[in-house]
Amino acid sequence: MGTFSLKEKYFKFILYIIVILLINIAGVTLFFRIDLTRDGIYSLSPASIDVVKTLSEPLNIKVFFSKNLPAPHNNTERYLRDLLEEYARRGGTYFNYTFYNVSAEEGTLTQKADENRDMAKSYGIQPVQIRIMENDEVKFKNAYMGVVVIHGDLIEKIEAVTATHGLEYKLTTAIQKMNKKVGALSRLDGKVSVSMYLSSSLNTIAPLIGLDQLPALGKAVTEIIEQLNTKSLGVLDFKQFDISDKAELDAIGKKYELMALSWPALRDKNIAEGSGAAGIVIEYKGKTATLPLIKAVKLPVIGTTYQMADPVGLEADMTAIVEKLIGINKDLGYLFEHGTLSLVPDQMAMMQGRPSESLQAFNSLMSARYSIKPVDLKTGSVPDGLNCLIIARPTDKFSDYELFQIDQALMKGTNIAFISDSFNEAQAPPGGMGMPPTQVPIDTGLEKLLTHYGINIKKAYVLDKQCYKHQASQEMGGGEQNIYFAPMLKDATINTKPNFMNNIKGIITMQISPLELVEENIDKEKIIITKLLSSSDESWLMEGMINLNPMFIRPPETKAEMKSYDLAYLLSGTFTSYFKGKAIPEKEMEKKEITDETAEEKTADDIKKPEGKPMPEGSTASYSFLETSKPAKLFVLPCSQMLQDNMLDPEGQSTNATFILNIIDHLNGEDDVAMLRSKQQTLNPVAQTTPFDRGFIKAVNIIGLPILVILFGVGVFIKRTARKKKIANRFNI
Repeated sequence: MGTFSLKEKYFKFILYIIVILLINIAGVTLFFRIDLTRDGIYSLSPASIDVVKTLSEPLNIKVFFSKNLPAPHNNTERYLRDLLEEYARRGGTYFNYTFYNVSAEEGTLTQKADENRDMAKSYGIQPVQIRIMENDEVKFKNAYMGVVVIHGDLIEKIEAVTATHGLEYKLTTAIQKMNKKVGALSRLDGKVSVSMYLSSSLNTIAPLIGLDQLPALGKAVTEIIEQLNTKSLGVLDFKQFDISDKAELDAIGKKYELMALSWPALRDKNIAEGSGAAGIVIEYKGKTATLPLIKAVKLPVIGTTYQMADPVGLEADMTAIVEKLIGINKDLGYLFEHGTLSLVPDQMAMMQGRPSESLQAFNSLMSARYSIKPVDLKTGSVPDGLNCLIIARPTDKFSDYELFQIDQALMKGTNIAFISDSFNEAQAPPGGMGMPPTQVPIDTGLEKLLTHYGINIKKAYVLDKQCYKHQASQEMGGGEQNIYFAPMLKDATINTKPNFMNNIKGIITMQISPLELVEENIDKEKIIITKLLSSSDESWLMEGMINLNPMFIRPPETKAEMKSYDLAYLLSGTFTSYFKGKAIPEKEMEKKEITDETAEEKTADDIKKPEGKPMPEGSTASYSFLETSKPAKLFVLPCSQMLQDNMLDPEGQSTNATFILNIIDHLNGEDDVAMLRSKQQTLNPVAQTTPFDRGFIKAVNIIGLPILVILFGVGVFIKRTARKKKIANRFNI
């Protein structure tokens, strides 16, 4: 065997050093990452890749982030840099980003940092206060952490990037929205009409009703619209109207639902009788929206007061209205009337101290991505072309004609999300002090439609030992209290196989009912059945007499009385109409109530007849309707509590919010966005184990591991002893 000379050894050493330096230089200049996480948290999702690949105009991202921030904010900056680099790799020349130095430093850099801070403020990015630890003391520091996305003349901003969670989702949805908006604005057929009705006559009465700043409002609105027009590619056609004539104001008010004020002559104030209006009307292709500049607010004791619109929020309100009118977001139908949950708070309930069953958080989260269209079956119909119709806890009876409209919407391919309750809470009568509210079964008629499609909702509540635990008050004895009618669903009872359900590992439900499949009504060759949620094996039902007082609920004595129940289903495929082979129901006409006394006095001609003329004698009318649906989806969740504000966070980051949002995205064909949202979920609940399993694991860790180490050492000792003996025998030592 040859040996290396000293010169060769030094040469190899220097060569190794050069190779290591080249590898480090390549690693710095050539960006690449390997994402080993299961959900690809540090890699771009398909939705993000698609949105930057489809950019048709340059998109610039300006990042204002203070330097030398303590953990965890320094990691947030690093993650943001890596994420933007990933976007840039996929977006090519159309995607650009710049980090601006906003930290004060010595020398000439201070002036540049000041300019960058001024630029950040011009975009509405303000420093946020963060807590840092220095010299064992907690201190507070102002830091810039803002991101501005510029696409054409459109601007979106993230004012404070304080965490990595959900950052890719925020950026991708912002870019997607702007990209759609640029395309929609460039293809816009005609201009959006913006008319400001602001009567100068109001200036005389404004000080008396507390609107001293009203004379300056017109100028502020004009400036806002000019800024908005610049950002919207000049599509706004702005006009101003100063109308004081009462008759003309009444006509305009009736047409646009614009509030007009009238007042008598006030001789002691030297004010003449007059009228005036203040509002903005936005119109596009027959669609109209009104934004009031003065609102009437009724307050207890004080009475009716008047408030002027805040100019700061007008730009955001007008932007939202214009985007809705030009149809940038996909339409999402929401059924109003029939006792469904309201999207806005119930002011009367709040004034009376009752809980408001509103969907304010749900409305906010949905409106960020979709244009919600109200659907009223009593006065209208289900619009054609809707991707999805949401029916949230109806309580009133549907007529057969209204059921026919819902059935035909499904037949036309409109996906339906039916989120219901089995019972409606009825308060105790006035004389029944102390009596608990009663649960009245809900029967709307929609149940027979669902049964026909293959799903039956039982009139019962699912109770589960795996439930939410509440800390009882001292008056109630303290300690932990099981809320059995609030099952907590773990990953074992959540179907995560569909892409839009991926990584959802924990959901809280409330007063949820069990579902049963009506097998004989389902053609499994045409319908795909997907069970999404179920309760644990330690569940049972509350039927008949419903009492939700936790103090009176006890689990069954034996496990044989408990089992798992299905809680949410998604059916997809081609459905058969409920009205196939049946007579088409007639639309109900308004019937004028006639008492016995008036009936005798009125003749047949006096009674109002339905509008329209009869068909000529001998004519026939044939009604065409769809008996088999186009490909459609039907989602059924018998738990409306999951939509309400007490179970949805406004930021949409909880697993409950992710589940609901992903379902709606799936019904609207946005699975990529649903997958992007799901991968940000970080909930990893510990697997349930029995007491025996826990004891066994403890014993292995406390006793087993030391024993294994000892046995390993004994094994090594024996092997070394045997090796020594073998060597000794070989050389006769």
